[in-house]
Amino acid sequence: MSQQKILLQPRSIVVPGELIAEGDFQIPWSPYVLKIGNKYYSTIVGLFDVKDSQFEIIPLEGSYYYPKVGDIVIGLIDDIEIYGWIVDIKAPYHAYLPASNLLGRPVTPGEDLRKYLDIGDYVIAKVENYDRTIDPVLSVKGKDLGRVTSGIVVDIMLVKVPRVIGKNRSMYETLTLESGCSMLVANNGRILANCPSQLAEKVLILKI
Repeated sequence: MSQQKILLQPRSIVVPGELIAEGDFQIPWSPYVLKIGNKYYSTIVGLFDVKDSQFEIIPLEGSYYYPKVGDIVIGLIDDIEIYGWIVDIKAPYHAYLPASNLLGRPVTPGEDLRKYLDIGDYVIAKVENYDRTIDPVLSVKGKDLGRVTSGIVVDIMLVKVPRVIGKNRSMYETLTLESGCSMLVANNGRILANCPSQLAEKVLILKI
């Protein structure tokens, strides 16, 4: 077992690509931490915290998305429960996608939901229900909703969403024309891009 080494002080601000720890840590899977070999890197601008010899990265408040019913979001499957999925939508709290909503039928007892959506998968969904008393509930019923099967997902700051779309979709059309990519810009600061080549992907990411 390799030696565990946390490289930052608790409550440090981290940026994407910053090395935060080395060794073999048994931390819960997180979209904000990238493990390469025995090294751990931040994937976002956030707050690095340590508790009981373990660590986590908390997105800064300015990067939070606050859901509204009817919003289209690109969610990241974070966990699987008996009757549905826990979904990261870049909000201060997780969203829930009922399996019955995706399957169009009740869940069979003991059914392996990983066959449909696994941890690390992306899903395009609509915020169906949310208020201050319950976590957001998602739906994938509708045109172009469901599991992401192709393309790349790019995270942007929420303040950039209106700029990427632009007035009368002008910036959106410029980006798609110059890169050759098609894009879905979700309300929660994630973009799904389908590009003809890796070079086109790089062009799009640089322009965003």
